[in-house]
Amino acid sequence: MRTTPTTTPTTTPTSTPTTPLLADATTAASARGLTRTYGSGDNTVHALRGVDLDLPAGRFTAIMGPSGSGKSTLMHCLAGLDAATAGTVTVAGRDLAGLDDTALTLFRREHIGFVFQAFNLLPMLTAGQNIVLPLELAGRPVDRERHDQVVGVLGLADRLDHLPSQLSGGQQQRVAIARALVTQPDIVFADEPTGNLDSEASAEVLGHLRRSVRELGMTVVMVTHELDAAAYADDVVVIHDGVVTAHLTRPGQDELVAALRGRSA
Repeated sequence: MRTTPTTTPTTTPTSTPTTPLLADATTAASARGLTRTYGSGDNTVHALRGVDLDLPAGRFTAIMGPSGSGKSTLMHCLAGLDAATAGTVTVAGRDLAGLDDTALTLFRREHIGFVFQAFNLLPMLTAGQNIVLPLELAGRPVDRERHDQVVGVLGLADRLDHLPSQLSGGQQQRVAIARALVTQPDIVFADEPTGNLDSEASAEVLGHLRRSVRELGMTVVMVTHELDAAAYADDVVVIHDGVVTAHLTRPGQDELVAALRGRSA
C-alpha cells in the first residue's frame, strides 16, 4: 500500500494527498460488460464485446490474442486511455466512468504507470533525470528510499548519469520501467514492452518486470503476442474477437497454445 506525498504544483491541476483506492486489496482492476465499438452502421467495428474481467493485485498478468483480437483496446480501456462504449471499468477502486477529463488525467498520474514499446525518454536528460521527471512535473518530492529500491531492482545504479544515447535498448526500456515505478502506482500497464528489443534484451527486461512484482509488490499488466514473454507472467488472459476466452494461472506452453487457438488443451 502506498501514500502519495503532499503536492503543491503551481502550473498543473492538483488534488489532495491520497491513499490507495483499492476497495478489494486482491483486485487491481476490473471490467464488467466492457464494450467498445468504433464507427457506425456497416462500418461498425466491435473491438470489445461485453468483457468481464478481474485483474489480481500484486501479480504479473499478460494479455494475449491474435492481431485484431482487442487486446490493446482492452488495455487502453482499463488504463483510462480510451473510453468504453458501454459497461464499467474500475481501477484501484475507482469507477473511471465517473471521472471527467481533468480528474481522469490526475487519476492516471497518481495511480497508473505506463510502459510502451517506444521508450519515450527525453534525449537531453540523463537516465536519472528521466526516471524522476514524472515526480518533478507533478510537483512531488522524490522518495529516495523508493527511488533507490527501484533503481536497484532494475539494475540501473551505474547508469543514472548516462544519456539515453549511451544506453542499450534494454537499458533504455529499464529506465522507462523505473520511471513508471518510481511514482508508486497501483498498477502498471505495459504495451508490447519488448517489441523493439532483441531476444537477449527482451529476456532481461521481462526478468526485471517480474522482479518488480516479486520484490516491489507491483501489479503489472502486459499486452504481448509473444509466447516467450507470456512465460514470465503469473496469469495469462486470452482474448479472441473482443471476448475473453481464457484466464489462465501459470499455464504450460501447450495449454497456452491451445487457448490461443481457441480450444482446450
